[in-house]
Amino acid sequence: MTGRERVLAAFAHEEPDRVPQWCGASPEFLAKARRELNLPDTESVLVRFGDDFRRVFARYTGPEVPLSPGATSRTLFGVERAGYGYGQPLTHPLANATLRQIEDYPWPDPQWQDVSRIRAEALAWDRRYAILGGDWSSFWHDAIDLLGMENLYLKMYDAPELVDTLLTRVVDYYAAVSRRIFAAAADALDVFFLGNDFGSQNGPLLSPAQFQRFMLPHLKRLIDLGHAYRLKVQLHCCGGFEPLIPAMIAAGLDGLHAIQPSCRGMDLATLKSRYGNAILFNGAIDSHHVLIAGTPELVRRRTREVLEIMAPGGGYVAGASHDYILEETPVDNVLAMFDTVAACGVYRKG
Repeated sequence: MTGRERVLAAFAHEEPDRVPQWCGASPEFLAKARRELNLPDTESVLVRFGDDFRRVFARYTGPEVPLSPGATSRTLFGVERAGYGYGQPLTHPLANATLRQIEDYPWPDPQWQDVSRIRAEALAWDRRYAILGGDWSSFWHDAIDLLGMENLYLKMYDAPELVDTLLTRVVDYYAAVSRRIFAAAADALDVFFLGNDFGSQNGPLLSPAQFQRFMLPHLKRLIDLGHAYRLKVQLHCCGGFEPLIPAMIAAGLDGLHAIQPSCRGMDLATLKSRYGNAILFNGAIDSHHVLIAGTPELVRRRTREVLEIMAPGGGYVAGASHDYILEETPVDNVLAMFDTVAACGVYRKG
């Protein structure tokens, strides 16, 4: 089977020839892997790891706004950030905004995203892989950036209509960008991949009631958009968010990435038995305690254990329990994970 066929079978909760593999990795890790494996480019690394996915992106062509002193980046919604990795917001520009000020805020223009090359880039892989597309659509994180996290929680109680308006304007932008992407290239895409981290190490960041009241309508809007173009929809969601999964399934979500078994409520056997027939799980091989801190032998053993739980019946994609394999992860451990999936994740027919 091709990677694309393998992935689509898993989404259909059928057993393909083997468990599909997902390699989400940081640029720093990929550069290290290229050096250590003596490979010429990133594509060669993904082939060596057996990655069954590829991803295409729109390109930002909008205005470039100079950064303030001390800032290292600026989001599309005007929030400047600084610090390790993606950094943290330096300000929350709508923290004290009125409804009118939210409406009048300088929201980004979806036309700033160039979608003209996406279809050709996706077809360049000749449909050998499952192609991820669509805007990342991190509306929960953008609301936190714009209002401040504690402030956002308070306004859910004190000014719910303001939160609704803010989220609507943010998702209006994301939906418009993805609609342009899909209109240009949906026939070359397979999965609408978006991301919002609704979980923490110790449980959901919102109660199920808060999630259903404020977040689910916007998530469903994006799910419905992907389905309108006959795409599978996969949500990246970190942390322990098990109490939110039933609502996600009811909204029509097809897949969840990247399952973190070290978080509260994310026991793999429980997830598989409760939800494995209704939604695809992606990830589940522990990044922190196994891939980063373990040995190749530990990685092989834990990978086999995860496969025994998650693989039966399909509906599973194997990979790390974090969206990005970080630079500090030993390349030998990642090889051990993917090579074990390739060897032990084979479905026996008949």
